[in-house]
Amino acid sequence: MTVPRLLIVSFSTIVADARVLKQLRRLSPDYEVHTVGYGPKPDGVAGHIRVPDEFAIWQYDRLAVVLRRYERAYWSNRAVAFAVEALRGSRWDAVLANDVDAVGLALSLDARAGVHADLHEYAPRQKEDVARWRRFVAPFVSWMCRRFVTRAASVTTVGQGIAEEYAAKYGIAAQVVTNAAPYSPLAPGDVHRPIRLVHSGAALRDRNITAILDAVESTSAAVELALYLTPNDPGFLSELRSRAERSERITLHDPVPYDELSGRLNAYDVGIHILPPVNFNNRWALPNKFFDYVQARLGVIIGPSPEMARVLGEHGFGAVTAGFSAADLTEALDRLEPATVAEWKRAADASARTLSSEAQVEVWAEAIAALLERGR
Repeated sequence: MTVPRLLIVSFSTIVADARVLKQLRRLSPDYEVHTVGYGPKPDGVAGHIRVPDEFAIWQYDRLAVVLRRYERAYWSNRAVAFAVEALRGSRWDAVLANDVDAVGLALSLDARAGVHADLHEYAPRQKEDVARWRRFVAPFVSWMCRRFVTRAASVTTVGQGIAEEYAAKYGIAAQVVTNAAPYSPLAPGDVHRPIRLVHSGAALRDRNITAILDAVESTSAAVELALYLTPNDPGFLSELRSRAERSERITLHDPVPYDELSGRLNAYDVGIHILPPVNFNNRWALPNKFFDYVQARLGVIIGPSPEMARVLGEHGFGAVTAGFSAADLTEALDRLEPATVAEWKRAADASARTLSSEAQVEVWAEAIAALLERGR
């Protein structure tokens, strides 16, 4: 029996993209999986087309976008054009396209069973807090949703609030696959003195990292903070490094490979993520790090983000601050007691299997299987 050929397209560095790696791990045993994206060939795939790093997917022709010549803007993008040429003449049973930028390319390949689109966020409002993006780019992204995503055979996205918005605005019926982390067979460690706080993720100004630092340095609680940050904004990372060097409570570490992250985080007590709702996606975020902290068996402190607060409230492994400011976090830290943290860590342990990615990734597996069945 011939094994179906599945192409996974993601204009990201796939070996560092946690969500796409979960797709590969679940689908590679069942299909002959090939990938298109930035960076080296991921483990376990039959083939990989590496898009040159200098062909950034966000570099669309500005004039074409401003003049709303969207077909020209999309197909003239250097990353898209490179992939079109590299894939010329190829034949696929199904294509899994990650994010809206990949869906048009995926549809052009005319896969036998069609295209599944996985939308990692609500793309039309991704940077709505930036006036120029909102005025010029948002209409282009909305066009991609109408022109391409509505033609996908099936769709998934990262959270219920985002799925409901896609349905309301575009009639796209998306299932939900959260950014849950793979199950880690770890145990909650004893609570340290001082209590060890940790924040992992991207070094970006809109992630409110400075407020976390302010709160840690202001609280009366005995705490220390470790940061594991990827260099998304080297200038900002340099600022954070300088500040950490001046602080007795803050340490900045190099990022670790995703497969090692839960084990590294397990040495801490409480994961922190205070994400201001500066745009639609931030408001409805349910990010990787939230689930990473659970798999590391940590307590979790978050801001009042509705999706995260809902999950945390159901499982009881942390606290929700009153707001998103440094003062709000300071108030929560001031109340921090080792006994409370120990209870949170036990609750995270009890929730780890339920909140792992193993159940979530089956939604992708079922979607691809359904495509192939209909394609027969």
